[in-house]
Amino acid sequence: MTATPTTAIRRFPSLDGLRAVAVLAVVVTHVAFQTGRYERGFAHSALARLDVGVAIFFVISGFLLVQPWFRTAAVGGPLPSLRVYVVRRVARIMPAYVAVVVLALLTLPENSGAGPGVWIRQLLLLQNYGAGNLVEGLTHTWSLSTEVAFYALLPFLGVAVLWLCRDRWRPRAVAVALAVLAAIPVAWYVLLTLSEDDRWASGGLWLPGYIGWFAAGMALALVRVHVDLGGAPAGSAWVRVDALGHFPFTWWAVAVAAFLVAASPVAGPRALEALTSWQAVTKSLLYLVVATAVVAPAVLAESPMTRRLLGNRFMRYLGDISYGVFLYHLVVLEWVVIALDLPLFTGDLVLVLPLVLAGSVLLAAVSRRLLEEPVLRWAHRIRPRGGVTPPAESTTARA
Repeated sequence: MTATPTTAIRRFPSLDGLRAVAVLAVVVTHVAFQTGRYERGFAHSALARLDVGVAIFFVISGFLLVQPWFRTAAVGGPLPSLRVYVVRRVARIMPAYVAVVVLALLTLPENSGAGPGVWIRQLLLLQNYGAGNLVEGLTHTWSLSTEVAFYALLPFLGVAVLWLCRDRWRPRAVAVALAVLAAIPVAWYVLLTLSEDDRWASGGLWLPGYIGWFAAGMALALVRVHVDLGGAPAGSAWVRVDALGHFPFTWWAVAVAAFLVAASPVAGPRALEALTSWQAVTKSLLYLVVATAVVAPAVLAESPMTRRLLGNRFMRYLGDISYGVFLYHLVVLEWVVIALDLPLFTGDLVLVLPLVLAGSVLLAAVSRRLLEEPVLRWAHRIRPRGGVTPPAESTTARA
């Protein structure tokens, strides 16, 4: 007996709530750094490790964006439309991103001398490629640059999946390929540690160091598509894994446990010192566990509890504006610091955080309504030429 396939494109409302949780983690960790909370006792290690929100975003993106390719491999049909994919990705990330680049370079005193090279690198998301290219108010956009690299790689990965499944759907072979992909960061961090070439100085921000997080999301997508479309036999490992989504508190307990381990010294220093290859690999793997355990209940056999906590109207709205909150929050933080005259590593987290959140949410809501939504509506009027319409777009927000 096999599971009954469904051809309907699934929606995952709880992912919106997860975006809100992830962006809150990112904002908190940056405000904690600014106010010096990283170094005020071991209990504050958790604040430094809230950059795990980046891993959550990457897992979500890997899950959502690979699905059209897996669906095509599982049931056949036309290739996903590359034209639609590119247009919608650009429409999703660039309007608000250009706005925050302009705000940061024009309003922050540290950027007053920014020349054409700085503008070009920031606007083209090339800031990761070369040391010293991250500027005030935009340092967090390294992760957006990394995600764009994943966007560029994804069609090639999709074609590889279709080649692997050229005669029939092979979910186990795809799973093995994803495991290999997830192992790349281990080799990458070792390579960076051994290299003494200055050209690799910014390599810790490049996609190979984070491809494992995207692969984890792709693995969850593989389970979802195989159960929905691949006719996974009832009682098979695929169906049993999917059924684990009914136990969100177990997943969240795993996430908390891995997070607490990551907050210990095994994952390296809390501040910005360089990590050893062992520390980098350990931190990456622990963050992978945290992010996967957080995302899994929202995309597997979703429980009513997950939907109530993360998929309600309020959390979904916060998820809708999470990209803007992510983009604008460091600029807002700089404005708050200037207004309160707070030198680096001073100030009260309890005072600064609400101001940053309020300003970021306000800017993000205005940006979403007046800037992002009109462009997205235009982009979604562009239809595939016989291709498969992509599922709901993922929000891109990173630290």
